[in-house]
Amino acid sequence: MLLTLINVAVAQNAEIRTKHKVQKSETVFGIAKRYGVTIEELIAANPEMKKQGYELKKDDTINIPYGKKGSDKTKTSSAAQTPTVTVQQGSQPVTTTVAGKKTVKVGVMLPLHDKDGDGRRMVEYYRGLLLGCDRVKKDGITVDMNAWNVPIDADITQTLQEKEAAECDIIIGPLYTKMVKPLADFCAKHHIMMVIPFSISGNDVENYSNIYQVYQTPEDFDAQTIKNFIQWFNKYHVVIIDCEDEKSTKGEFTKKLRNEMDNYAIKYSLTSLKTSDKNFAKAFSLSQQNVVVVNTEHSPSLNATLAKLNLLTEKNADLSISLFGYKEWLMYTKVYLDHYFKYDAYIPTYFYYNDLSNDTKWVERNYKKWFEKDMDADNLPRFALTGFDHACFFIGGYSQFGDAFNGGKGQMTYKPVQSPLRFKVAGKGHKNVNFMFVHYKPDRTIESVNY
Repeated sequence: MLLTLINVAVAQNAEIRTKHKVQKSETVFGIAKRYGVTIEELIAANPEMKKQGYELKKDDTINIPYGKKGSDKTKTSSAAQTPTVTVQQGSQPVTTTVAGKKTVKVGVMLPLHDKDGDGRRMVEYYRGLLLGCDRVKKDGITVDMNAWNVPIDADITQTLQEKEAAECDIIIGPLYTKMVKPLADFCAKHHIMMVIPFSISGNDVENYSNIYQVYQTPEDFDAQTIKNFIQWFNKYHVVIIDCEDEKSTKGEFTKKLRNEMDNYAIKYSLTSLKTSDKNFAKAFSLSQQNVVVVNTEHSPSLNATLAKLNLLTEKNADLSISLFGYKEWLMYTKVYLDHYFKYDAYIPTYFYYNDLSNDTKWVERNYKKWFEKDMDADNLPRFALTGFDHACFFIGGYSQFGDAFNGGKGQMTYKPVQSPLRFKVAGKGHKNVNFMFVHYKPDRTIESVNY
């Protein structure tokens, strides 16, 4: 089923220019573009669109308002605008000047419903995509977007029979592994860029040149983390603390890390949280910077580790310690921020949600304005910010480079809000290899060390 899920907060004072009978596969986004009005103006003229779960259906009759320029002759297209943007750094998310394709057709094939967590998360992600589409209009790019609700029990081959699907330049989806191959075959046949945004199983990306797999498997990410750890901390004294957390899988990570340090002849010490304070102190170096690695991501063990380090540094003021963590620790930032700064913490991750960033505030403010609600604060990374970044990255990149777009380091057209992307060839397709350390410095500043 083709649908558009939008709930935008706007004033209810639009004058009606004409009526429009909805045709099959039309969206609010496309209708607004057709008549040269904004989405906000269209929804102001049709208050029912503000209701939760509203769907645009074939044969609906909707009001078409006058645009702000106030004439039925006023029909504008962002493709006709000068493709440049002048932005003060931090005033809104930044893209570069676009000089390529000015109209990009995008399809979204994800579960877009309110029946379960998958659907609700993907609706938020989709709303972020819409905000991203609105953002790239400022660079002179017109986006034609069609969205299909493709739940877990759907037959995606039926969705692919919609004529609009074959006309897409980019298709974002699916969410479920069983749908990857039929969608990949379809996209290969019609020369469509296929973006897999979230976790899937299998390795179809190796067999299709048009697949861009955003999701990084835990194995791939661990391998990157270890490689970059060796590069960054090879002059440090490494202390590995056993937290005896049977529920954690990080023991396998520290085992692989130890094997790699052995290969590079990097010395390290082993200790545990149950070790006496005296013997615990012996694991640390007084002459080198120490970096502490624990074998769990869970907060109770982190709390116990910090308590142990506090006692140690109180008795040994000359000790210099950095703390190496896990991306899960970003969930605990508000609780442990002072400790992250105190212990010069490095957290490996593929995203960073910075609620103090002006760019983040800009997207969050517009999300609330459009949809009359805040993003789900329980999700990290934020799904709407992820969708916003994906829209700006892929649409902006494809607009500028067309079929030559590969998402690599030399084609960065966008300053990400939360989720940086950088792709490398994997077999025939492309995998996201973005990696960063979020570094909490003792001077209480935060920097991103990107690889």
